Amino acid sequence: MENVDKYSSMATDFIMTYGPKLVGAIITLIIGLWVIKMVMKAVKKAFQKRQIDESLTPFLISIISMLLKVILGISVLSMMGIAMTSFVAILGAAGLAIGMALSGTLQNFAGGVIILIIKPFKVGDYIEAQGYDGTVNEIQIFNTILKTPDNKTVIIPNGGLSTGSLINYSTEPTRRIAWTFGIGYGDDVEKARQILLELFKEDDRILTEPEPMVVLDQMADSSVNLSARVWVKSGDYWAVNWKMNEEAYNRFNANGINIPFPQVDVHMIKD
Repeated sequence: MENVDKYSSMATDFIMTYGPKLVGAIITLIIGLWVIKMVMKAVKKAFQKRQIDESLTPFLISIISMLLKVILGISVLSMMGIAMTSFVAILGAAGLAIGMALSGTLQNFAGGVIILIIKPFKVGDYIEAQGYDGTVNEIQIFNTILKTPDNKTVIIPNGGLSTGSLINYSTEPTRRIAWTFGIGYGDDVEKARQILLELFKEDDRILTEPEPMVVLDQMADSSVNLSARVWVKSGDYWAVNWKMNEEAYNRFNANGINIPFPQVDVHMIKD
């Protein structure tokens, strides 16, 4: 009978001591899980509104959900009187060790997340970065894959790509082409200017606004240099650039405009 009373008293003390904490922890857990569910719905809607990459969205949502649940679990255990200081210290040390071991990989992962969220470029854009240029073929979570004009595949880690300088040639709908055409000293500058302007007028791919421009840029050692500027649609850039070089050369020759080349006079002196 004494044992029954003893155990009954111990049970009563346990319930009185830990019962409120257990109830509070359970209530906190239920409310916390509900709040996390609502937060994740809001995060998912925000990702959809910002048009985050579909391959990245489930991964980010699962990471955020897991972190929130870990925080909730630690809070619930602390409410029950379980000391979490040592556990948190061990978890932090393990995270630091893993982070140091995978620093390069984590940097590339973070870079991939930033690229997919901020979107400095997209698949199909022509970019120049990290010493390479080409068309973006694929954006992965750790690397970005480019296809060069000569059909080489370039794999660039996202870490440096997200923090380094980058040129995106496909962002704007139009681009400016600049040429320097050299003519001989004594040739008619105005005639050469009109020839170039006429060439620009004949090519429908060259935009009339902003207006094409040809100016005398420099009187160099062997030539008088004319600087020409036109605007075209981004997709026509290279075709117009190459075509106009050929057309200008042929039209100058046909109209008696000399295209000089560097010349050096060598004088031999004998003692």
